[in-house]
Amino acid sequence: MARITTITNQKGGVGKTTTAHALATGLGKFGKKVLVIDIDPQGNISYTMGADDQLPCTYHLLKGEISAAKAVQSTPQGDIIPGNLLLAGADMEFNQTGREFLLRDSMEGIEKQYDHIIIDTPPTIGILTINALTASTDVVIPMGADIYSLQGLSQLYATIGKVKKYCNRELFIAGLLMTRFNGRTILAQDLRENIEEKAAFIGSRLFRSYIREGVAVKEAQTQQTSIFDSAPKSNPAQDYLAFVREYLQMERK
Repeated sequence: MARITTITNQKGGVGKTTTAHALATGLGKFGKKVLVIDIDPQGNISYTMGADDQLPCTYHLLKGEISAAKAVQSTPQGDIIPGNLLLAGADMEFNQTGREFLLRDSMEGIEKQYDHIIIDTPPTIGILTINALTASTDVVIPMGADIYSLQGLSQLYATIGKVKKYCNRELFIAGLLMTRFNGRTILAQDLRENIEEKAAFIGSRLFRSYIREGVAVKEAQTQQTSIFDSAPKSNPAQDYLAFVREYLQMERK
């Protein structure tokens, strides 16, 4: 049975999609069979992985128009069920009773075919993110090294708590991951300590690994490739590799 991990943060610009992509492709480097589900209308991870936007996507999956197995596209970077702008109206369109369970129900059976399923979410707390959390075993929260990321954590934690209470009692926060980190500044070090305290307060942890900034990330996205292939010796690639190892070694809290 797959471990299903949602990568989420309602704050934009924290490296959410970059982290989802690096985790998925990094797990592949460790020989894991991985499926990415893109539930973000922007479809950024779908673009980076080279998915065909003319084929059925997560929207059709949620509508019940196609099975998960038939929605999967195989790319050189791994398997993906892509997302696109059809998902933009989800909060208004998916208004039926039980709408929180659409993704989980549509995934029934496919989780047995993979070791890991990574879900990339939009930078909002709406029905798409709720669906991802309801379908998941755990959550990874990327956070920028800035005070606004820390402030937004309380709202996200409250949402996760409600999903755990009403939709998915087994859900847990695997950890918080600091991105775009500059360890040479006192501010970044202070924020790391604050985030570590906040993680402990919500019963989770701050990953020991942190992701340094580097142009290699944007270059890999432009080239539609994995950072591990395009710039394996870069700081972000080495940092994400350490994160993937930590993710694999961690025990459920």
